[in-house]
Amino acid sequence: MKKLIFFLLISATVAAQKVELITLNQNIKDKKGFIKSLTLIDNRNDKTIGSVTDKDEKAEIKFADVDLKSHFEKWFKEANDNVGNTDIVIMLENLKAYDEQDENKTFPYAKAKIKISGFLKRNDKYYFITRFDNVIVCNPKTVSHPQKYLAQQISDIISEFIKITYSGSVSGSYIPENQINNYDEYLIKNNKALTNPVLENGVYTSSKTFYNQQPNFDYRVEKNKKGKVVRLIKNQVSTSFSEMYCYVENGVAYKLTPVGFDEMKKNEKGFYIHTSRVNLFSETKTGGIMIGALAGGVVGALIGAVVDSGSNGANGAVNGIGFKSTQESDVYIDSLNGTYIFEK
Repeated sequence: MKKLIFFLLISATVAAQKVELITLNQNIKDKKGFIKSLTLIDNRNDKTIGSVTDKDEKAEIKFADVDLKSHFEKWFKEANDNVGNTDIVIMLENLKAYDEQDENKTFPYAKAKIKISGFLKRNDKYYFITRFDNVIVCNPKTVSHPQKYLAQQISDIISEFIKITYSGSVSGSYIPENQINNYDEYLIKNNKALTNPVLENGVYTSSKTFYNQQPNFDYRVEKNKKGKVVRLIKNQVSTSFSEMYCYVENGVAYKLTPVGFDEMKKNEKGFYIHTSRVNLFSETKTGGIMIGALAGGVVGALIGAVVDSGSNGANGAVNGIGFKSTQESDVYIDSLNGTYIFEK
């Protein structure tokens, strides 16, 4: 009898756990009518998203529809009557919700890690378009129900990302169908910045030219007596720092950020800088671009800007969404599109 009562109590506790559903029902219409089909590859090793704490209770986050592949196809068809001739493939690689207490913080933050990639498919060949790989941070001081906030952010990110792939240009060589699950490793083989032993000196105007090791010799940096870069010169004329992605000097790369230049270090995971969201979301001192204005939850604008974020230093911050934490960490630079990858 005691065992039965205990079992019922446990069952009641489990049943009472809060559940927040991610409903993918936004409008994903292809306004230009280019896309014929949308297919999902769910490559998550663990399909359980996870739970976060809401007022001392655990709240689990789930997709409203368990059969995601069918839902994506139906979602696209319902939004698009006139279809074109282009097949798009969305790959969901990671999605986890969790609580994490950062170093020197007095309380944990609810977070969600999401990695999603987009491809154009022709016959048995895939062409990489772009990806979003980041951690969303929820500020417990301003958000009363973190599970609702994260579920909505995840839904918005996925829907806006899909719309970006409709018009995004392909980058790099094609990926054979039998290599699609290892597309990152397959494409990195052609990444000279990662594979060459020494970086070529010079100014780079985009992440693509940096990873292809193609400096633009029309540009050069100018320093003051203290050795600090103070000007960008193009064809002997001073120009805006916004035209530069990074520069390499003596084989060392320096990434332009809103608060100055950070050294780009490299390990087995790729290039990274040690910084924080608050630094990367600061108003730039170089080009006058207010990145912080985009960081308040305007997800559509943020996701849209990810496609172009590899073009220069300031734009690279726009793919951070959520709370602008002061937590410093190693922030990686995506080897395929130049955007920042926050891991905390």
